[in-house]
Amino acid sequence: MSRVIKIGAVARLPKQDTVPKVQRVAAYVRVSTDFEEQLDSLAAQEDYYEKKIGEHADWSRAGIYADGGRSGTSYVHREGFNRMIADCEAGKIDMVITKSISRFARNTVDALIYIRKLKLLGIGVYFEREDIWTLDSKGEFLITLLTSLAQEESRSISKNTAWGIRKRFADGKYSVAYSTFLGYDRGTEKGQFVINQGQAAVVRLIYRMYPQGYSAYMIAKFLSRWEIHTPAGKHLWSESVVRSILVNEKYKGDALLQKNFTVDFLTKKRKKNEGELKQHYVEDGHDAIIERQAFDYVQERKAGREQAAECRSGVDLYSSLFTCGICGCWYGAKVEHSDDKYRRVMMMCRRRFKAPYYCKNARIDKEDIPKLFIEAVRRLCIKYPAIKRTCIAVMEEAGVRAGLQVKNSYIHDMQDLTMIVDSAIVYPDKTVKIELIDSTKMKLRL
Repeated sequence: MSRVIKIGAVARLPKQDTVPKVQRVAAYVRVSTDFEEQLDSLAAQEDYYEKKIGEHADWSRAGIYADGGRSGTSYVHREGFNRMIADCEAGKIDMVITKSISRFARNTVDALIYIRKLKLLGIGVYFEREDIWTLDSKGEFLITLLTSLAQEESRSISKNTAWGIRKRFADGKYSVAYSTFLGYDRGTEKGQFVINQGQAAVVRLIYRMYPQGYSAYMIAKFLSRWEIHTPAGKHLWSESVVRSILVNEKYKGDALLQKNFTVDFLTKKRKKNEGELKQHYVEDGHDAIIERQAFDYVQERKAGREQAAECRSGVDLYSSLFTCGICGCWYGAKVEHSDDKYRRVMMMCRRRFKAPYYCKNARIDKEDIPKLFIEAVRRLCIKYPAIKRTCIAVMEEAGVRAGLQVKNSYIHDMQDLTMIVDSAIVYPDKTVKIELIDSTKMKLRL
């Protein structure tokens, strides 16, 4: 038979209270939107806790941490909350008070993680509305229950908001984030788009430069150099911002609705709509900045460049415009002679110095290209007399006389001429086969 021996407890002196007599108390306040009335509420909460902490003789103010316009479903973007937790870990705070559990967190998992983390540090959180103290043995059960309710409330709000947005889309109603959307301002009427002429000029410039041969990367470099403001109000442009402007149908007056949707209301993760939800397309829903034909032409040029077998350049007007009639490679620019007196830029096959090709196709002096394009337009005017007047007007704007002769040895602006040339193939006998954007083809000799 086994025998159980009872060992009595050893009498010990009671521990001294390690809790400081004056506790360093911090308050946490939050509102979910940055609307003016909610920001006023945030200021009221801060003032309330300033007074409340000051009313207690055994409390010392450790700080008031605030998050305005931040959802409680995630802690990721809540700077005030994260700063408070960091100060707790640094030993600067003994106690945290907040209005309610939903102010602290609407995500059950996040709430429990941080409450347990603070509990291990000996820091309690007091929720005034629910009258719950996290260091109490019953606190965690009640918090789990109440944060679950707060999370479900957020889910319900998210669903109702999403339903409202989709109903507006179905009715053809839409809006944009005007503060970060280049070219439009909010009108006096709800959903009204008002063209911002200063920003619209930048949009038109981008839509003009791209079909001239410049890449999105080079356009971004030029805009940054010219210190033109981005949609976000910064001076440094990125290639992705230019590309987003080039494909946004709102600039031609249309709107594709429900491009993206929120996958999870807790993480706020968004996903591109690839058929999961219904989309709606509104035509002529607001004033256009870019003419429909010009917008569609840019999309065609963009698609053509992306389908090109070889990597193209977009450094200047003539980049990736000329191709070699022998090997099919792009022509690129190469500077000859470092001395300014003899310096010239030659366009030549990129495989000219590349083994094993060493392509010996004809080279083109860059200064001869304007004359080549002018001759192409001159022949086009002869073939189609009806468009002669329009072409002459365009060429006069580019620095060319009505007689289609070069005004100066250097044409100041070749942009409008390069836009009508779709491609040019160079052959060894110095002939160039040019195809215009209307599929008109002609052979010219350099």
